[in-house]
Amino acid sequence: MTHTYDSLIAQLEELGIDRHGTLLMHSSMKSMGEVEGGADTVLDALSEYMKDGLLVLPTHTWSTINKSNPLFHVETSSCCVGILPELFRKRPNVVRSWHPTHSVAALGKDAQAFIQDDHLFDTPCARGSAWGKLLDRKATILLVGVDLKRNTFIHGIEEWVDIPGRMTNEHEMLYTVLPDGTKISVPSRRHCGLSWSEHFWKVDEVLVQAGAMHKGSFGDAVASVCDAERTTEVLTEMLKENPDLFSDNEPLADVK
Repeated sequence: MTHTYDSLIAQLEELGIDRHGTLLMHSSMKSMGEVEGGADTVLDALSEYMKDGLLVLPTHTWSTINKSNPLFHVETSSCCVGILPELFRKRPNVVRSWHPTHSVAALGKDAQAFIQDDHLFDTPCARGSAWGKLLDRKATILLVGVDLKRNTFIHGIEEWVDIPGRMTNEHEMLYTVLPDGTKISVPSRRHCGLSWSEHFWKVDEVLVQAGAMHKGSFGDAVASVCDAERTTEVLTEMLKENPDLFSDNEPLADVK
């Protein structure tokens, strides 16, 4: 079937997304199937639905900004996490944070306050950054056509619990370049070690059983709706009990 602006808004309602809250979406546009008007229709529907709240999409550049290519241009650096974030960051009234590798773009209520100061932290998902503010705001994290392996928020939980071996001890000197040409130095630690996020899928059923996540559809895609606060509670407890939770790709033994 072909999905439309109206049908997408209806699906957001069915998913129980709070129109007045904060919504961050990770996405695979391809997984959504046929949408009349394509990616712009998806963004139009999301923007309209969240017009009284805050809509956030990740605009990460970790795959391209590094010590050999250290300049992150807020206005022009392309993101590496799909077509929807790339189109969203260029839209009117959307603001982008200044973190050189893990920026986000936001539209709506308190957008500027939400994204400001990200560049003041030397880690990807600091508690005081936009990623931590998702927890403060009791945000919803929507995964569309992607699973928990793409849920950057879990990196944040690992960081706040201070799981060892997740980030470099040394800093790379990266720079954020503002639209007016101002260059800000941002010494940055990076994720390192194993591909930890590739193992995040292990807690899918745990989060569902704990009431931290439920599933539905958005377009043709499977949509996972995560409660940031409850997800943090569940995974903080699990990581404190077992810091090596995401160190391998084996299923959890006690999940039925």
